[in-house]
Amino acid sequence: METLVYIALFAPLVGSLFAALFGMRPKTLWTGVVTSLLLFVSFLASAMLLKHVYTVGAVHAELMDWIVAGDMRVPFGFTVDEVTAVMMTVVTLVSTVVHIYSNGYMEHDKGFNRFFSYLSAFVFSMLVLVMSDNFLGLFIGWEGVGVCSWLLIGFWYHKPDVGRDVNPSISPSWAANEAFIMNRIADLGMLIGIFLIYWNVGSLNYQEFFAAVPQLSHGMLVLIGIMLFIGAMGKSAQFPLHTWLADAMEGPTPVSALIHAATMVTAGVYLVIRAHPLYSEIPEVSYFIAVLGTFVAIFAASMALVNRDLKRIIAYSTLSQLGYMFAAAGLGAYWVALFHLAAHAFFKALLFLGAGNVMHAMNDELDIFKMGGLKKVMRWTYTYMGVASLALAGIWPFAGFYSKDTILEAAFNEQSYGIWFVLWLTAGLTAFYSFRLVFLTFLSDERYKQYGFHPHEVQKYVLWAMFPLGLLAVIFGWWKEEFMAFVTRLLPAYEMSEHTEHMVWILIIVTMAIAIGGIVVAYIMYAKRLRRNERIEQSLPYRILSNQYYIPIFYEKAFAKPYAELSDIAWKEIDQQVVDATVDGIARVIEETGDGTRRMQTGNLSDYLKWMAAGALILAVLAIIVAMNH
Repeated sequence: METLVYIALFAPLVGSLFAALFGMRPKTLWTGVVTSLLLFVSFLASAMLLKHVYTVGAVHAELMDWIVAGDMRVPFGFTVDEVTAVMMTVVTLVSTVVHIYSNGYMEHDKGFNRFFSYLSAFVFSMLVLVMSDNFLGLFIGWEGVGVCSWLLIGFWYHKPDVGRDVNPSISPSWAANEAFIMNRIADLGMLIGIFLIYWNVGSLNYQEFFAAVPQLSHGMLVLIGIMLFIGAMGKSAQFPLHTWLADAMEGPTPVSALIHAATMVTAGVYLVIRAHPLYSEIPEVSYFIAVLGTFVAIFAASMALVNRDLKRIIAYSTLSQLGYMFAAAGLGAYWVALFHLAAHAFFKALLFLGAGNVMHAMNDELDIFKMGGLKKVMRWTYTYMGVASLALAGIWPFAGFYSKDTILEAAFNEQSYGIWFVLWLTAGLTAFYSFRLVFLTFLSDERYKQYGFHPHEVQKYVLWAMFPLGLLAVIFGWWKEEFMAFVTRLLPAYEMSEHTEHMVWILIIVTMAIAIGGIVVAYIMYAKRLRRNERIEQSLPYRILSNQYYIPIFYEKAFAKPYAELSDIAWKEIDQQVVDATVDGIARVIEETGDGTRRMQTGNLSDYLKWMAAGALILAVLAIIVAMNH
């Protein structure tokens, strides 16, 4: 089984290195084919490990010693248990589909080979993150996905500010830097948490730390929990470190699918689930996580209500669904959070790849107000995005229904009725904005004709590559009981109270009602034609939502500009006037001394003898002075 562990882990790395060999050359189709095949090999190995963990138990592997210093020993160790096996299978399956899809999406891009090198490295980093058996290994994968996300979000770094109707001031390189810097800020908190773990336990191994948790003081556990969660907030884009997620849409669409469905943003949720023995001991921190997740759920959904950018609407839905996951984890329903993470991965990847099809058909146009009527020429994409939107809205019998309803039941079960109400309301908003997107893009009047677009469906093999995601978006929820039985061998078995069991059908009906209501309202407003009301669009609430509550502007004025001005002052007054002046002064003294002493070299033997005599005299005087002092 150790061999399968290494195959699953290193197959994407081999693909990345292979593609890197051709990184600066013109497009080589084999780079896309080979990297896709190696991702499929990784998926097969992950699936086999999932079966082994299900039937036999966890697999542990230790590649070699990594850090050995005094009493500190950190190996390259990997553990494939119930949680890891689920994460590996989800990550590799979605990544395989994204790789195959990218062969079509990026076929005309000059950086084709380089793109696949980055994409496979991204998957490898995520696998390191989820497979490591210690916090330091997790941190290496954590930083790896950060670097790869920077490379991929800014992949089209040569593009200037886009200058379109929506998001006119964002360029890929700016978005990549924003994501990288914001995550580095959060990662400092996580790194402090890791230091605290080693300081108090003397080990970074998961099992050793979790075994020591009951012996640590409550205050220290709270501090460690907060620091680790700060890292999770950055990676999973929780408020107030959320702005990078929507801006990251400037990267290629397959990157968006991978970031939102299987890799980067799910890492924060995974960390909280993995560290459940810690968070179970600090209920006040866990409750804060639940409240923050609930706030983010409705906060992101509200911004999606008015947005016109196809990809940003889906990005806000990811942010909202991450809020659901954190709400479940914070309430102690860790297996439910993992279940929603897996279900969300399938229908969210499908949504993004469908959005990529629309962009391909519309010459990279993203404004849904310029689309409409695409169902006639893109029936397969319409079907896929319709299925994914039904799953996202939580409509029975699609996957999102089972996972999202279970989160709402957990909130009700904990008697957190405020959390339940906000999540319930968010379910209605989610259904509305999801089908607002579908209706304005695929139904409604054919507005694209007045803009001169000639849309068409993508290649058939791309559509077939999306089929597994479409199937899982429908049927994955049917395995809820089996999933629960499997992962609760490791995670706490969250159980509903008798009161909640009696209320479960009422909760389901109420939630379904608001979700269906959201779809109906969207249909009435947008299915026939685009309805715009200038009075509403000029109103204060609308402008607040369309400007993301003015938070990016606040960050720009409160942090970015003052920091830039401070840096400018430091450069002029400290760097130039002090540092550079000191270095230049030393150089000038040495230069002038050298220039003065150069005159001793006259070529005249008599002058040299005089200097030698003078030197001997000085040495003699110094010797006499030293002797007299002794």
